[in-house]
Amino acid sequence: MGLAQFREEAASAKKANEKLFEKLARTKPKDLDDTIHKLHDEVFEEIDCMKCANCCKTISPIFKQKDMERVAKALKMGVGPFIEKYLFMDEDGDFVLNTAPCPFLDSENYCIVYEDRPTACRGYPHTDRKRVHQILDITMRNTMVCPAVLEIANRLKEIY
Repeated sequence: MGLAQFREEAASAKKANEKLFEKLARTKPKDLDDTIHKLHDEVFEEIDCMKCANCCKTISPIFKQKDMERVAKALKMGVGPFIEKYLFMDEDGDFVLNTAPCPFLDSENYCIVYEDRPTACRGYPHTDRKRVHQILDITMRNTMVCPAVLEIANRLKEIY
């Protein structure tokens, strides 16, 4: 699926997905983690993030102190200059990238700091984490960013 087709599908499914995630938040199915983890594994067998990289092109991870130190070191620069060049503090008090797409994404969708990338990038889209019911709001938002999360939501609708 191309990015334009994904965006169209995500927009048309938004209301139904909001209802799904509201229902899951309300009912808290005991098997939700197992179900989403199984779907995560299935979907990521089919979807290649390198062909998309929409997350890297459109949203920013939060940079914790350790992330800033790790990425700055990988770029052979100090944390202060790294922050000045690449980050700003958002309205929530979190450090995020000051540009999109991510300045560390190359023309072939490779991350030039992949081994040292922020923790939030390492876990994205967070559909394989424990206690996924705690981040259903984030998962819903990610249906608008990540084709894999949209597909997981589509399959969840068939189950719940």
